[in-house]
Amino acid sequence: MNNKLKKIVIYTDGACIGNPGPGGYGVVLIYGDRRKELSGGFRLTTNNRMEIMAAIVGLSALRTRCSVVLYTDSQYLSDAMNKGWAKRWRAKGWRRNKKNKALNPDLWQQLLDLCERHDVDFVWVRGHAGNVENERCDRLSTEAAEKKHLPADSAYETTCLNAGCSDTGPKTSDSYRQSLLCYELPGFACGGVTDSDESG
Repeated sequence: MNNKLKKIVIYTDGACIGNPGPGGYGVVLIYGDRRKELSGGFRLTTNNRMEIMAAIVGLSALRTRCSVVLYTDSQYLSDAMNKGWAKRWRAKGWRRNKKNKALNPDLWQQLLDLCERHDVDFVWVRGHAGNVENERCDRLSTEAAEKKHLPADSAYETTCLNAGCSDTGPKTSDSYRQSLLCYELPGFACGGVTDSDESG
């Protein structure tokens, strides 16, 4: 990392009620003795999308190039960045292999772009293990997911519906949520890869 850059510490976490379901992200940014908290949510999304979104929101808050240590309890996120999975998926046209598309390309693209603007180290921490800032992010993300009248995660909903899921009811109905399960579960029309199944 560049020693002349501002050194920022970012903690992130994502939450989802039902997965898929209402989701939220929580972020804590620390620079010296200064601290900032950010959070937000969506009416229907996945836990992994919220983990990535938390990192995007944290890095997007930085106005100048910084040296960042980003702590996450998501091995999906830390492995995708540290092991080069996300870059490999992008190089392959957002495919994991010949049969399966990479999930969440919209978010991975944003995150990769941000990591080109900043020097970022992704560090995995165990969740619910007493890390104060990780626990705070967990609370922020959960509270955000529980709020009413959340906006749509348009990319998630559109991708699933365009991939062949049937929308047989209003977008707030249980039938709509059930239709989006095909994006998550093996063997359904949306591709047969679970959101937690991504690997290099």
